[in-house]
Amino acid sequence: MKICVVMPTFNRLSTLREVLPSLRAQSLSPSDYEIILADSESTDGTAGYVDELNAAGGAQIRHLPGSYSGRAAARNAGIAAARAPLVMFTDADIVASPDLLERHVNGHANATTRTAIVGCELQVSSLADYRAQRDDPGLRRPLHPATRRHLSWLYFLTGNASVRRDDLAAVGGFDEDFTGYGHEDLELGYRLQKAGVELRYDPLAVNYHWHPVGYEEQKSKMELAGVSTVRFYRKHRDIAVMANLGMTPVSLALHSLLHAAGPMRRAIERAGAGEQAPRKNTWPFIARQIAYQYHYLNGVKRALREPDGAATH
Repeated sequence: MKICVVMPTFNRLSTLREVLPSLRAQSLSPSDYEIILADSESTDGTAGYVDELNAAGGAQIRHLPGSYSGRAAARNAGIAAARAPLVMFTDADIVASPDLLERHVNGHANATTRTAIVGCELQVSSLADYRAQRDDPGLRRPLHPATRRHLSWLYFLTGNASVRRDDLAAVGGFDEDFTGYGHEDLELGYRLQKAGVELRYDPLAVNYHWHPVGYEEQKSKMELAGVSTVRFYRKHRDIAVMANLGMTPVSLALHSLLHAAGPMRRAIERAGAGEQAPRKNTWPFIARQIAYQYHYLNGVKRALREPDGAATH
């Protein structure tokens, strides 16, 4: 067995019906890989669906239910159960391209140093959008240019990333104190890079993230991410963490100004809730980004007011 796919899930059967078949239709032989579904005790029929797929043959899915405290704990359980030397991370709402696992396996086979492979995770708004981007590469908007080969820990995103199991064990896996939303993957990438693991980008290892998030939900997520930023910084006390994650004196001062300007802030939030035009230089788009950053820094400031170790949610 060459590679193990570890995927946390909780009540995501609607997306798993697209995601799991895409992972079972890979160019690798079914005997070359396995899928571990670290399930936080879903109640939507996930276990029955896994049994149905396994009964049909092909690459096996190992259902691993547990009362996990968060995605970090679920992924650690998957790592511990993995039987292959490579572990690839993805999520229950990310559809794989047919050669995704082969790209990751070959990337490690060709590496001359200790390496983590980060693939190209494309955002899609619907299944129709997924099919359009799958069939027409010209519609895709990747995060990185195709010429990029090296990444910093800031882009170690576990929707499409693979690492040798031994390297994960050497740094202790995911930090399970990250129980809220955000940064448990970046923090692991930080420790891997500090331990000498090179983060390489493969623009052809493609998958499609099918989870459009509404405005209000994203504002809440940004606030939780701000809390996680403080946990990240307090763990490592590295100025690079502050700078890269936007927890700087300047950003905090700008947040205070916007907080004090109540009418302006509320106008920006209302504008951000407006219909988003296709072009990103429109005022509703800009207002939305300002609102997201405001809520992110709300989370940062809330966590900074708490003692070390208290900011978990």
